[in-house]
Amino acid sequence: MNKPPTLPNTKSDKDALLSNIALLYYGEGLTQSEIAKRYKLSRVTIVNMLRDCRERGIVEIRVDGQHLAASSLARDLREKFALQDVYIAMDEVEDNASRRRESLAQVARVAAMAILDIVEPGDRIGVAWGETISAVAKAMPNNAVPDTKVCQLIGSQESARVPASEICAIEMANKLGAQCHTLHAPGILSSPELANALKSEVTIQTQLARLSSLDMTIAAVGHVGSDTHMAAAEIASAAELEAAKSKGATGIICCRYIDATGQEICTPPYSRIIAASLEDIKTARKRLLVVCGSDRLDATRSAIRGGFATHLVVDRILAEELLDS
Repeated sequence: MNKPPTLPNTKSDKDALLSNIALLYYGEGLTQSEIAKRYKLSRVTIVNMLRDCRERGIVEIRVDGQHLAASSLARDLREKFALQDVYIAMDEVEDNASRRRESLAQVARVAAMAILDIVEPGDRIGVAWGETISAVAKAMPNNAVPDTKVCQLIGSQESARVPASEICAIEMANKLGAQCHTLHAPGILSSPELANALKSEVTIQTQLARLSSLDMTIAAVGHVGSDTHMAAAEIASAAELEAAKSKGATGIICCRYIDATGQEICTPPYSRIIAASLEDIKTARKRLLVVCGSDRLDATRSAIRGGFATHLVVDRILAEELLDS
């Protein structure tokens, strides 16, 4: 059951709430009345909070992502899972399918601010693919970080839900003013033999080798329900999905299944994938995991246990469920 919104009782909690309000007003373009209705506060209160944002330096050219990681909920999650930082999107919406898009948009905006806090000049950044990562790429402001490189983690793949996988990497690179390295192969091949043949090509070998020495990764974790993106994009058949679940699959990262401990389950379409390995992701010293929705609770917990996150961005409801689990 969703918990009702509560007003912050510490300075760090207030800063986190102010940062989320600022994102809705300055980033999303919601009116003060719309924000007041969403948070069940008066319009005058929202006006005063936005003024506080400006006076306290939370709003300048961009929302200061450090404030998003400073709430007591973020701190408790950070300590529980031994993460470097946790960023909470505190959008007060019901956790159901009809409102997922709205909640995801806020998570993406918070993730965009987190990226700008985490990325450093000279970083080589691996960018995954999917509904969440596509939303993050769109939410990124134009903010160049010198000498950065963006690498596509999953070969070219399309679905009805999101643009081709290379678009995520290209858009992220453009926003960061980074050089972009795409992966010149399909993400999923029709047979293991064809996948192995492509992997033996020098060009593909070079591109895959680049993914073994990343400084930072930006990824999401999918659930294993029947409506998972793996099925919607026809990457995995219903039979393959059921087979993976029967072997303990709880989540999906870069088209690869993981179990409750975060260990990889090598079931189809494992041998037909051209993408970064899960070890490539875990080798990066900074691993940003972005997740929206309590239906991904088990998957998120598994990804954290498996070492796929040093930094975490989640919505408020999922954050509370992670803390209580």
